[in-house]
Amino acid sequence: MIKIYKYGSVANSEIFARDNAVSSVEGIVAEIIENVKQNGDKALREYSQKFDKANIDAFEVSESEIAEAFASVDGEFIAILEEAAANIREFHQKQKRNSFIINDKDGVVIGQKIMPIQKVGLYVPGGTAAYPSTVLMDSIPAKIAGCEEIVIVTPPMSNGKVNPVILTAAKIAGVDRIYKVGGAQAIAALAYGTESIGKVDKIVGPGNAFVAEAKKQVFGRVSIDMIAGPSEILVVADRTNNPRVIAADMLSQAEHDKNASAVLVTDDMEFASKVSAELEAQIPLLPRCEIARASIDKNGKIIVAQNDILKAIDIANELAPEHLELCVDNPFDYLDKVKHAGSIFMGKNCPEALGDYFAGPNHTLPTNGTARFSSPLSVDDFVKKSQYTYYSADALAKVADKIAYFAHKEGLDAHGKSATIRFKEQ
Repeated sequence: MIKIYKYGSVANSEIFARDNAVSSVEGIVAEIIENVKQNGDKALREYSQKFDKANIDAFEVSESEIAEAFASVDGEFIAILEEAAANIREFHQKQKRNSFIINDKDGVVIGQKIMPIQKVGLYVPGGTAAYPSTVLMDSIPAKIAGCEEIVIVTPPMSNGKVNPVILTAAKIAGVDRIYKVGGAQAIAALAYGTESIGKVDKIVGPGNAFVAEAKKQVFGRVSIDMIAGPSEILVVADRTNNPRVIAADMLSQAEHDKNASAVLVTDDMEFASKVSAELEAQIPLLPRCEIARASIDKNGKIIVAQNDILKAIDIANELAPEHLELCVDNPFDYLDKVKHAGSIFMGKNCPEALGDYFAGPNHTLPTNGTARFSSPLSVDDFVKKSQYTYYSADALAKVADKIAYFAHKEGLDAHGKSATIRFKEQ
């Protein structure tokens, strides 16, 4: 049963404690990465047999396989995917940045140019599960950014094929290449390259503990988006809400993973008890009831900030959740009070699942309190910036002595000389 805390009656360290630790996989992942570095495709095939029970001949998905998959998916779902993709494109188009130039001083031109990252790899969980939403959320911002090559790696099913809905979403999003490989070995292949899979410049996308650890270990060799942990939802809800609805919203994340976190912060103890009872009623009805049960028992909590919804938002800021639902009337009155959250769902008619699939804002989000300093996946993740400087001879002459003086203060006289030598006779 979910734990209920009355804020101010127990230590904050207990209220804000996180218990989503998973077994360390650092050593196992390091071995996998080294094996892929040394043995390339051979290692990938061995891991596919071991982990996915699949025999893979060619890793790249062919055009005929994509066409076959597209034809097998029902038209209604394709239409929903296309509508979701349109919403995602509309939102992310607004994130595009422009280069700039400053030339308001004689003989001086400075500026910044924004360029797409050339090659990006997107990890999409697969196998027995299918996440076409992740395909859309990760690939569409990369497409908008103008990345030259966008590739997906995803675990194959035991028959050696990729789930058709993943391929369908990839076709809708305009992905360039898709490879049948998952786990830490897929991350290693993207980072170092193999005979079949070219190395990329950046890897993004969610995955299990092995994938997260692999991204961590290859960072520096390539860029990554974030180290994502188990999913989280925090619901701020006052007593005017329907407890049945709030419990359902909490379980939408609890069913993800036994280490997922579902938290309610409310202003009323009686409402907290009603939500707790609803959780107990709804969990046994879920197909993934065992997972949801473990999540609620391990990481679920209800925090009661008696008669104070503003205090509830302060508590939410302290936890800095991945997903934050503001289930209150007039939610925009409170938006400026939210300081730390990955994605904010406003009002009583905005379940987090809306953001997972359809609304348009990205669902790849910072977890484990990292919303204090991290942001959702965006077009910014798929671009890089270069800056440039031009000075004419006259413009440099005006500041050369200042540069030399500054450099001397840092004990780097050769720096200064490089500016002044241009104006001294041999």
